[in-house]
Formats: sequence, structure tokens, C-alpha cells
Amino acid sequence: MTTWLDVEAAVPEFAQRVQALFDAHKHKTIATLRADGSPRISGIETTFEYGELTFGSMPNARKGTDLRRDPRFALHSATVDPVEGEEAQWPGEAKIAGRAIHAGSIIDGPDGDAFRADITEVVLTHLNDAATLLVVQWWTPAQGLRAVERE
Repeated sequence: MTTWLDVEAAVPEFAQRVQALFDAHKHKTIATLRADGSPRISGIETTFEYGELTFGSMPNARKGTDLRRDPRFALHSATVDPVEGEEAQWPGEAKIAGRAIHAGSIIDGPDGDAFRADITEVVLTHLNDAATLLVVQWWTPAQGLRAVERE
């Protein structure tokens, strides 16, 4: 299992930028898989605490049902548009994919299911310093940090 602590240890500056994007807004988006294999998008809140990425699902919510049946997920930070003329200030966006490990009932807060993330990929998309190229960086436990720049 790969935890957020593992990502922080492997690529601390990259992990810090990704976490800042997730922490900048309360609401994120998660993609899960329905029973027929088609994707489902849902709103979600996440936390980074004690070296873990965690999230929850209200009782009987479809995303929780999806994750208990098939734990694969893709999580996306909130996105904001670059301000015209100030594109170099755009913070970018982040994505985390993996498998949701059911951790029982939520203890502090409303009723529901708690999940911990077994992380398989982390992606950070942003502009270069001159705001002329799109930079896509991604990290996996097996291959480490890689990047590509695109016009």
C-alpha cells in the first residue's frame, strides 16, 4: 500500500504543491465505477492527516457502494481558470488515483463510511514560468516522478 506519507518522502516539493491544490478548496470531484463499469462522478471532501489521504461517504451513497464493490478511484482537485494576462500565476490542478481501502465507519463527524487511499498515481498540471507551455508531472510508486511539456 502506498500512502500519502510515501509520496511526501519520495517527492516532497511535488507532494507539497499537490496537497496545496487539494487543500485550497473544500470540494473536490471523485470518479468511481458503477456496477456496469461505467464511470460515476461525485462531489467529495478529502483530508491529508497522519500521512494518509482520507475521505468519506454518507450512508447508502452511491460512491461508497461503488468503492466497496470496486475500490478504484480518480480524485480531482477543484479547478480555477487562469486569469487572462496573469496566466503565470495559475496554480494548476492536481489528480490522485488509486484504490480506496474501506476503514470502517466515520468516527468524528456524520454517519458514513471512511476510506483511506492506496495511491497508484499523482498528477500535477501547471504552466511553465513563462506561461508558454503546459507542464504535466506525474508520480507513480514504480516509476517515480516524470514530466512532459506541451504547447
